[in-house]
Amino acid sequence: MAALIFVLKSIAVERNRAMSQEKRKDKLDIEEKKDERIEKTGQVELDQNGKMEDIHLISIIGEIEGHENLSNNSKTTKYEHILPSLAAIEDSKDIQGVLVLLNTMGGDVEAGLAIAEMIASLSKPTVSLVLGGSHSIGVPIAVSTDYSFIVPTGTMVIHPVRMNGTVIGVPQTFEYFKLIQDRITSFVCNHCRANKKVYEELMTETGILTKDVGTILVGEDAVKYGIIDEVGGIDKAIAKLHELI
Repeated sequence: MAALIFVLKSIAVERNRAMSQEKRKDKLDIEEKKDERIEKTGQVELDQNGKMEDIHLISIIGEIEGHENLSNNSKTTKYEHILPSLAAIEDSKDIQGVLVLLNTMGGDVEAGLAIAEMIASLSKPTVSLVLGGSHSIGVPIAVSTDYSFIVPTGTMVIHPVRMNGTVIGVPQTFEYFKLIQDRITSFVCNHCRANKKVYEELMTETGILTKDVGTILVGEDAVKYGIIDEVGGIDKAIAKLHELI
């Protein structure tokens, strides 16, 4: 009888060891997939908060890439990664909120506006956090969420739209420039507390940037002008998102 009990205990121990090894393997597989997704797309699920509230994190870093691939040496955000993810988030029954981290120099206007419009149209709560900087077309993305934060040392550069390539010196070109600028300005001012007239004055300021026209806002300044809602870090951003959820 004792021998039978010993055998049964040994079987149970081996079974538990095998199950533990399987769980560890599954956990490692999950972590590897997360690491791979972060490396390729800058996105990850935040689902270990114990609140049964899954948050999807999207990072907008480097230069926002448009229809042409940038150099392999450049840190880029590819809009073809972001747009399908946002559509999947909207359709998901598991994801309850979206956190957008920004440290971008700007980039392609059309791609940036497309990302901003997609985020703004999500039915799920969204929060953005500006880290380092959110310049140029990064401004519409930063204000596209339901609530926005900027760290005390974070910066936002506001300037008129610029274009690369051949520019034809005809009235139609200037009208096209104005049309693009109006699209950006209207989006920003419709999604934050900034006054349109004041925002346009910041955009055309000539005494701040040494090689450009525009204004650089640091931390509290972005809040003062009504572009960002609050100064804060990741702790406040995640807490606010759980509150909205």
